[in-house]
Amino acid sequence: MRIFLYRSIIGILIGSFISIIVTSSIIYFGHLPVIHGESFLKNSFASIFCGWLFTVSSLYFELESLRLSQQTALHFVTVIVLYFILSLGIGWIPFEWKSILLSVAIFIAIYIVVWVCYYLHFEKLANQMNEELKKI
Repeated sequence: MRIFLYRSIIGILIGSFISIIVTSSIIYFGHLPVIHGESFLKNSFASIFCGWLFTVSSLYFELESLRLSQQTALHFVTVIVLYFILSLGIGWIPFEWKSILLSVAIFIAIYIVVWVCYYLHFEKLANQMNEELKKI
């Protein structure tokens, strides 16, 4: 429970930070003098939810009773379903087949790259720990 709360706070902070960066960029680079309050709140809360979702859902990878393939499948299905429900509902992705398919392809590509990077990082960390244990 403590890890869940910690990750929730971290995810909310990351989502808030991203929301501030995106909003500031839109104002500065888009030369918009005014942002509509309703739109700002809707997008900010969605960004905060995404930050929370991605940090908390990674707890699947700490369930030792599941194999890595099961952890990955559960995590992938959870984040892709919730992210696309949110993205389509809020208007980040237009509700058109071409846009949806392109967004899914980009999401899957990014997911694979991030997953492989984490896998290689933790494999390297495990090898280093094994080498340290051999020295003892």
